[in-house]
Amino acid sequence: MPEVVCNTSPLQYLHQLGLLHLLPALAQKVIIPPAVAEELAAGRKAGIEVPEVEGLEWIEICRPVSLAALPLVTDLGPGESQVLALALETPGTAVIVDDFLARRTAEALHIPLTGTLGVLLAAKRHGLVGEIASILDRLQALRFRVSPATRTAVLKLAGEV
Repeated sequence: MPEVVCNTSPLQYLHQLGLLHLLPALAQKVIIPPAVAEELAAGRKAGIEVPEVEGLEWIEICRPVSLAALPLVTDLGPGESQVLALALETPGTAVIVDDFLARRTAEALHIPLTGTLGVLLAAKRHGLVGEIASILDRLQALRFRVSPATRTAVLKLAGEV
């Protein structure tokens, strides 16, 4: 993976799975905007198990120069907006987002993207994880929504069907 700008949910879910170490193993550089750090801090205060990104030396917190570069999409949260803005400001950077609208916006803006499932598939291809099926089970137990069709597609790509 090239440099990536990561949103909140992939960090949360990978942390809860005990697989947060996959990000620095797969990406040349992992960047998050301040809004993502703030969302994680708010989650921690609410009792959600999320990483303390300030203590992770492989994460760089970077503020986008201008959110005006992002077309007005009213339903994007602050984290998604800043993630996409940073990617627009840094050509060649990919985003890691799970949110449907953020993914569609990234596609419309021609920003390379993946999500939590894509990170898991890349980790499998690089021999960093074994079976994906059991990880998907754990992910779904954490309330990560995966449709049956998506689950089958992921397992096919992982060579587990």
